[in-house]
Amino acid sequence: MFYGHLGQIMALIFRQLFDPQSSTYTYLLASGKTKEAILIDPVFEQVRRDSALIQELGLKLSHTLETHVHADHVTGAWLLKQRWGSKIAAGAETGTTCADLYLKQGDKVWFGEHFVETRSTPGHTAGCVSYVLDDESMAFTGDVLLIRGSGRTDFQQGDPRAMYRSIHLQLFTLPDTCLLYPGHDYRGLTVSSVGEEKRFNPRLGGALSENDFVGYMKNLRLAHPKKIDVAVPANLLCGQPPENQPMNDPDWAPLTCNFAGIWELQPSWVEENLDAVQVLDVREPDEYTGPLGHIRGARLIPLGS
Repeated sequence: MFYGHLGQIMALIFRQLFDPQSSTYTYLLASGKTKEAILIDPVFEQVRRDSALIQELGLKLSHTLETHVHADHVTGAWLLKQRWGSKIAAGAETGTTCADLYLKQGDKVWFGEHFVETRSTPGHTAGCVSYVLDDESMAFTGDVLLIRGSGRTDFQQGDPRAMYRSIHLQLFTLPDTCLLYPGHDYRGLTVSSVGEEKRFNPRLGGALSENDFVGYMKNLRLAHPKKIDVAVPANLLCGQPPENQPMNDPDWAPLTCNFAGIWELQPSWVEENLDAVQVLDVREPDEYTGPLGHIRGARLIPLGS
């Protein structure tokens, strides 16, 4: 993604990542100039994936940012701090005691020549914040404002009136062209805009009043989040595992996990340790015996079988 900044064209590296188990979006933003990066709402189980992408893109993770204390997944902030030395940032009202930065309205987190500005957006939880890119072209809304919907308000000090005001005063005042990236979506939708949500959001758009919104939210009768009893206590500790156990990688060889989730070895290491490993050749028999040959000692098991 490219946009104008102080009369120059600067590259902003941006990736939207998805955890299918919790339907959570994680966002990577980085300076194409300095390679300094931030991650918004990382997921515990996706730390290897996120770390692989950061490494493959040649980035340095400076901060992880939480939009709120999640009830549906555990954050990967603590594990990422162990791997990258990144600082953990969270809203000042989240109740966490483990963050390096406690963000309030207007606070900025810089990455290279870019920054995101904190907007206090309580309602889903008391400590919810949103993050707005420096030129107001993008906003990351957590669970406060979703695509054609909003977060629930029936636990963690949720408050529908506070949510309505947060959205109208902090998010709907952004330019209509500002792209909105939610913390979750359960239908595969990825991005919206301020103008779209002001016009088409069935809970908040058009002329719907605060009282209309409150009445709607109080009658949702949603099921209790399945992971809330595990996720909330863990997130109050920034995702720190019991006994500070890191996410250990296999250590029998110098393995690296790539962004596709595949463990890889350098061919030179395999060659040097060929007698200690079993190599599987998954090509067809005519390829195994063909002109390209095969690795000494490799066992043929064609992929189709």
